[in-house]
Amino acid sequence: MQSEISFPQPPPQLLTPPTPKGHWFFGSGPEAASNPLKFYCRVWQELGDVVKMRTIFGIEWYLIANPAGAEQVLQTNQANYKKPAIFTKALGMIAGNGLVTSEGDFWRRQRRLAQPAFHRQRLALLSETMTNAATETVENWKNTFARTGEAFDVSEEMTKLTVRIAADTLFSADISEDAERFGNALKIALDHVSHRMRYPFAPPEFVPTKRNREFNRARKTLDEIVLKIIRRRRIETEDKGDLLSMLIEARDEETGEMMSDRQLKDEVMTLLIAGHETTAAGLSWGWYLLAKNDCARARLRAELELNLQGKAPTIEDLPRLPFTRMVFEETMRLFPPAWGQPRQSIGADEIGGFRIDAGKMLVVSQYIVHRHPQFWQRPEEFCPERFTPENSKNRPRFAYFPFGGGARQCIGNHFAMMEAQIVLATIAQNFLPQPVETNQPELDPTFALRPKNGLLMRLA
Repeated sequence: MQSEISFPQPPPQLLTPPTPKGHWFFGSGPEAASNPLKFYCRVWQELGDVVKMRTIFGIEWYLIANPAGAEQVLQTNQANYKKPAIFTKALGMIAGNGLVTSEGDFWRRQRRLAQPAFHRQRLALLSETMTNAATETVENWKNTFARTGEAFDVSEEMTKLTVRIAADTLFSADISEDAERFGNALKIALDHVSHRMRYPFAPPEFVPTKRNREFNRARKTLDEIVLKIIRRRRIETEDKGDLLSMLIEARDEETGEMMSDRQLKDEVMTLLIAGHETTAAGLSWGWYLLAKNDCARARLRAELELNLQGKAPTIEDLPRLPFTRMVFEETMRLFPPAWGQPRQSIGADEIGGFRIDAGKMLVVSQYIVHRHPQFWQRPEEFCPERFTPENSKNRPRFAYFPFGGGARQCIGNHFAMMEAQIVLATIAQNFLPQPVETNQPELDPTFALRPKNGLLMRLA
């Protein structure tokens, strides 16, 4: 039997974090559920960087909104914090026990197995797939939106593009015959997961509501398609150079074991979700921010014209496109797709002079930390130059953490940055979408921070 880990207890004289008043019975629960970002921003501005909230049934949780607190939770004392069940159970309905949801020794084993697939040398082999997909998007836009001048949802277009890139880099062409069915099922499943995270007391999936029936059909479709591809690959034994081939061949360096079909399915679903949803959200916001900033748009175009001269970017071109990268970095500062890192304390702790009780959920919010005026001048402005080496060198490590941090930092962070740089460079040489409406789109902080109701734009 595994012995329990003991954590040092903080001194009892620590202060309790301030708490917003909320409803006399429901506390802050309804406000946090209906518009979490608006709520967290308000209590942060009113009460500070560490806030304690409550809702019915004695449920309490904390907001952590400064770099030092984020670093403590995600890195220096990460052994005291795990991902909460409200998150892992919801996402686990489609991602199983993959890297994002698993914990402990199993997570460490899976991370060791998957890590080699994301080495920079391996990712370089996938860059051509990204360029080809982005180039096809440009050609499609030339024949549709550019010709007719009609408005389109750039968020939907970025989702189509990143789903294709995720599927092609994972499966090569194996998913082509089921692409439409797979994409529709994935959208339904992710919508359901987002709903479950926001409303954890909704009817469980075995209750035959309309939403649950649609989700169960979608989950069955996803499992069937992915497992069919995995089993076919096992038989063919051909290394296609994609991520699935690398994962199939991966062996644990300590035990020599390979992943089972079920484990492979869980990791593939995890990578598909993380590999398209967050990047699509970031790219959508990137086009919006560029459209609102003439100077950044002109500098981006100048960099692309000088270094690419009309050709599609390759992996070798990316070091010569630093401003393109900075555009996406600044986009991820203002609109981080993963806007808050959920954790649950195992033992009691101390953060910023305040007591954190054991067994409580925390939200470590990138969205707020990325706007903290102590670490960012004019935090609401879009300014890619913040990310020059000179401007970045004295910034605290966790003042900017769009991919999380510590041992649980997103395994696909280099993949996402390479993909975003290639997509921006490929499309921006031809088009810079312009928003149809002048008002900032409403934020939709569900699974990833997306523009609510899409983002209508026209090509320019």
